[in-house]
Amino acid sequence: MISNQILQNTIDGLKAITRIDLCVMDTEGKVLASTLENAEQYESAVLAFVDSPADSQAIQGYQFFKVFDEHQLEYVILVKGDSEDVFMIGKIASFQIQNLLVAYKERYDKDNFIKNLLLDNLLLVDIYNRAKKLHIDTEARRVVYIIETKNEKDANALETVRSLFAGKTKDFITAVDEKNIIVVKELKQNESYEDANKIAKVMLDMLNTEAMSKVHIAYGTIVNEIKDVSRSYKEAKMALDVGKIFYSNRNIVAYNNLGIGRLIYQLPMPLCKMFIREIFEGKSPDDFDEETLTTINKFFENSLNVSETSRQLYIHRNTLVYRLDKLQKSTNLDLRVFEDAITFKIALMVVKYMKYMEQLDY
Repeated sequence: MISNQILQNTIDGLKAITRIDLCVMDTEGKVLASTLENAEQYESAVLAFVDSPADSQAIQGYQFFKVFDEHQLEYVILVKGDSEDVFMIGKIASFQIQNLLVAYKERYDKDNFIKNLLLDNLLLVDIYNRAKKLHIDTEARRVVYIIETKNEKDANALETVRSLFAGKTKDFITAVDEKNIIVVKELKQNESYEDANKIAKVMLDMLNTEAMSKVHIAYGTIVNEIKDVSRSYKEAKMALDVGKIFYSNRNIVAYNNLGIGRLIYQLPMPLCKMFIREIFEGKSPDDFDEETLTTINKFFENSLNVSETSRQLYIHRNTLVYRLDKLQKSTNLDLRVFEDAITFKIALMVVKYMKYMEQLDY
């Protein structure tokens, strides 16, 4: 469970302090980490020690120690020398690696629990039983963030996020697929959605600068019980999708701030197609030329203000009126009329949604 690199770092640190050489082997006598040269030559001695009832033993000028994980022998530690000081160093090394086993096992168990919790793979009674065993507060306020990275298995991004929350043992960082990092963040009683958004901005800035990763972040609603964490996760997933479709200029999207995009995202595809046929009579906004689309978007940006739109497009007011009249003839919608403008805006959003869903089908 513990990586060989972690074991090597541990015994390197111990040697730097004590100046005593150490080696960690598995129960088959294979070297996992060592500061000794030719540690492989002690394989047969380790195998004999594994079969013996002793927990520690002095053999051939070395101290041998066993490290257990819940009564299951996991490692054998060799320490060079046979003095009392060497024996004490061996006991310290055993204690350190024993604690690493416990810590990594607990981390793995918690990670596994959080993944199953997010994916709704646990019964309600199991959620509370396992949370209690893992010492996880069941009634803390939490919010779930999804960080979508540009590259699959972005190790730099994952490590950056972990370092950001390194000292906060009540927060969980995990992954359920190749491109998304999940953060289950515990909030204080006085922290609000404004604070949740600030946390998202900190993560975004850290990832942009330290991990050099282009990411999108979405988060769900704040929940008060652990059983509702999966709901916040589903909301964050939905916010991520809605953000990609309708708010591509936003790097952070909150579920409680999706606007009309939330409604359109939940429309069935046949209804969307029927609506577009009704509005555009078999045509599509894709059929409009670039000039017309630019005019439409700028007109909406300026809240249907003809004078301001013509100024920003560097065209005469009459030219803009001509373009709007031309659009009205082809669609029967006058964007200068509020009701028609709303219909047209919704239609454009529905077309975006349809395109996105069609891409997912391929």
